[in-house]
Amino acid sequence: MKKYILAGIGLALVIAVTVVFLQQDNVHALAVNEVASDPAAFTGTITVTGVTYGFSRQDPNIFGIMDVKELQCKSPNCNKLILPVKLQGKLPAGGDEVSLTGSFVNSGGGYLFAAEQIKVLRNHKLGG
Repeated sequence: MKKYILAGIGLALVIAVTVVFLQQDNVHALAVNEVASDPAAFTGTITVTGVTYGFSRQDPNIFGIMDVKELQCKSPNCNKLILPVKLQGKLPAGGDEVSLTGSFVNSGGGYLFAAEQIKVLRNHKLGG
């Protein structure tokens, strides 16, 4: 009887650990337009998705991403919200749709997203 109880507890632990690992890959990514207007409201580690749109000339580790929905805007009056991202390591290419995990930091002149992980999802051919 004791063996069955221990086996049941072991099985429950294996199931619980499996569920936790499966949920980590299912993290809800936020869009740029959801976070850029009030970055101070987001604390801790989050995941943001966007399209690489520009690169800083002053800091080679900073680039900007825009919301994926902005790709649909074809008029010259588009008001693209650009989220500054700082990443140590290899930067994505222009037009790369990326999923970034990290947190917002106050850089003195405003907030930027300090990415700890990056995953390139696909590339959108920007500008022709």
